[in-house]
Amino acid sequence: MIACGALGSSIREIARRRGWHIEVHNLSALLHDRPSRIAPAVESMVAKELAQGKRVAVAYADCGTYGALDEVCERLGVQRLSGLHCYDVFAGADKIEEIFSDEPGTYLLTDFLIQSFRKTVISELGLDRYPELLGDYFGHYRRVVWIAQRPSPKLADEAQSIAAMLGLPLVTIPTGGHGLELALESLIENSAVIGGKMRSDGDLLGEGEFAHAL
Repeated sequence: MIACGALGSSIREIARRRGWHIEVHNLSALLHDRPSRIAPAVESMVAKELAQGKRVAVAYADCGTYGALDEVCERLGVQRLSGLHCYDVFAGADKIEEIFSDEPGTYLLTDFLIQSFRKTVISELGLDRYPELLGDYFGHYRRVVWIAQRPSPKLADEAQSIAAMLGLPLVTIPTGGHGLELALESLIENSAVIGGKMRSDGDLLGEGEFAHAL
């Protein structure tokens, strides 16, 4: 599983709990700061694993690649997570569409983004060195919405701190981790072939069979 670094730890936890015997190889979550680099990085890692005879799946949504990642996946014969971005994976595309329909000026947070905000946003955008740029980056947002997979008092406090830093109200929408788990299950099933064929009875491999096949 070639995974976005923002999803890696969650994928490992789900895999352990579900008994999926998969290797998870993380690419840096900082690639999201330059989405044009995502598809080439994924291609390099996928090609490396395929050359070793491994079955490979890609735990990325489109993530701002505007179809470039789909082109890589199609050419290499691998599957990726459905959706435009991880927010679709966590909350469902319909819910995300509803959020932006209600308020287009919405800045979305996930648990990972809350935990890494000082590094992935503040430091990477240079706001620790040039705080006067905060308004340039965030001036058109009207609210912060936290897509909460595992809400906790600590994360809630940090989310509120981020919203206060941006001068915006915070809305929390608990989603749990079920969306990611279902998306991974579908990704594994769609990738679960042996020798390029379905199982002899025409069904996809079950969890135990897929784990054994790996």
